[in-house]
Amino acid sequence: MVTVFAWSTVMVVLGHVAAVATLAPALGLTVQQIVSAARPQTEPDPARPIEAASDKEGRAS
Repeated sequence: MVTVFAWSTVMVVLGHVAAVATLAPALGLTVQQIVSAARPQTEPDPARPIEAASDKEGRAS
């Protein structure tokens, strides 16, 4: 009886390990998305305003 119980326990554990190994990529992506959503969204302060590009060199005519 103990042998049957032990074998059943081992098979259940191995089944869970196989299921987790199969789902690990999806679980990892889910955790990454949750952590990303939970972090405060802040925008970096620009050091200086971005100016429109202008042609500072004279054009040869």
